[in-house]
Amino acid sequence: MSTDTSTRSTTKTTTSADASGDTKSPWVLVAMRELQVKLTDRNFLIGTGATLLLIVGMFALQSFLMGGGAPSFKVAVTDEAATTVVAQAEESLQATDAEGSLTSVDVADAAAAETALTEGDADAALLPTDDGWEFVTDGEADSELQGLITDAVSSTTLAQNAEAAGTSLPELTAGTEVSTRDLSGGDDQSRFVSWIAGFAMAMLFYMSAIMFGMAIANSVVEEKQSRIIEILAAAIPVRALLTGKVIGNTVLAFGQMALIGAVALVGLTFTEYDQYLSMLTEGFLWYIPFFVLGFLALACIWAAAGAMASRSEDLQSTTMPLTMALVLVFIVGLSLDGTAKVIGSFVPVLSTILMPMRLLDGTAQWWEAVLALGLTAVFCFITITLGARLYRRSLLQTSGRVSLKAAWAGGE
Repeated sequence: MSTDTSTRSTTKTTTSADASGDTKSPWVLVAMRELQVKLTDRNFLIGTGATLLLIVGMFALQSFLMGGGAPSFKVAVTDEAATTVVAQAEESLQATDAEGSLTSVDVADAAAAETALTEGDADAALLPTDDGWEFVTDGEADSELQGLITDAVSSTTLAQNAEAAGTSLPELTAGTEVSTRDLSGGDDQSRFVSWIAGFAMAMLFYMSAIMFGMAIANSVVEEKQSRIIEILAAAIPVRALLTGKVIGNTVLAFGQMALIGAVALVGLTFTEYDQYLSMLTEGFLWYIPFFVLGFLALACIWAAAGAMASRSEDLQSTTMPLTMALVLVFIVGLSLDGTAKVIGSFVPVLSTILMPMRLLDGTAQWWEAVLALGLTAVFCFITITLGARLYRRSLLQTSGRVSLKAAWAGGE
């Protein structure tokens, strides 16, 4: 759909609505046009679909690489002592993975155990020797299985030796236990998941702000370059035109973000990281208002950048400061740490990246998030006011690219 055709359609619809007494606000019509144009844009639909397919593919690959389920092993044994060792190894496995299994396969002798291995009836064999045990495999041994059996052999043998010496295993090993304490308050895997989720949210905001922001600027400059804006301004208040563009693109950005986030959370349930689903869902719900306010804080500035250009070729220079600011926010947001990260999480726009990260890693309280949202809302009001002024005073100036000073000082 061309800009010229869609604009004439909007003008006609607006006039008809007024004539029939329809009370629908002009900005609603503009917002609906923005939605319609974008939702019928093949590039937008293909891009969104490709992103969703990429996310689904990543989770499918993760599930495939993890083997699609809990570990399950079979060990061939020839006597009761080996069966006891395997049972001890299974207890150790289920202490870390309740769905894991490690079972013993009773065979007559060592030859039968080797036959079970070569025929695929067992993953390994545990055979007694004169001075201990022999762990036999047909090919490279599974490191997890070998570690479980080795630890079980050690603990079982120690218990037997302690009993023979007239003591017990707890008494024999008293004072040898080493406990761990993490000052960061979380495990490595949890911190890794939190960082990845925070990075994904930061990237999603950055890409949405760039893509939909440029869409707003392009829409404005196309209408201005074709002089259609003069017809629109005569039929629709300039403030309503700006409001419709901003709200329409905000709805689109929010919808795309919510769809991507929902697919990612559903995909997480099919991986080994599903235990973090609750934590990530809570973090994503906090991210939503930060995303919306952060986008709104920039949307009117994007519109103003479009209005300050008279031709599409001018957009690069009028939008460059905003693009560079977003790049800086993205880079700084991912590089800050410690006290600087805490302070940055209260700085508007930067807080859209940092506060969800802090909420995910457990270093921020709910009231800090509310305070950061309040500061972002105030900043949003300021940027909307400034952007609207620049937009109104630049929109009908078609003699050339409008400088920031001229746009600010220009008449209404």
